[in-house]
Amino acid sequence: MAISVRLDEETESQLEKTASLLRKTKSRVIKESLREYCSRVLEEKKARPYELIEDLLDREGSGKGDLSVRGEEILRAAFRRRR
Repeated sequence: MAISVRLDEETESQLEKTASLLRKTKSRVIKESLREYCSRVLEEKKARPYELIEDLLDREGSGKGDLSVRGEEILRAAFRRRR
């Protein structure tokens, strides 16, 4: 598939230097760069919400396996103890 892109002078100069250094065509450098960039973006966007905050969460857990069932009851008891 043919595609046309307009580059500013600085980007074009970087592309030419990179292609020359790597001994590749400018087209090949562009293809490889786009493939790498798109793969990285797609991988980041594929991350699940938990994975995005995983490092912020306590890894030990509460030790209470019934929080989803008794959550309201446990919360009310905690508020009563607070008074």
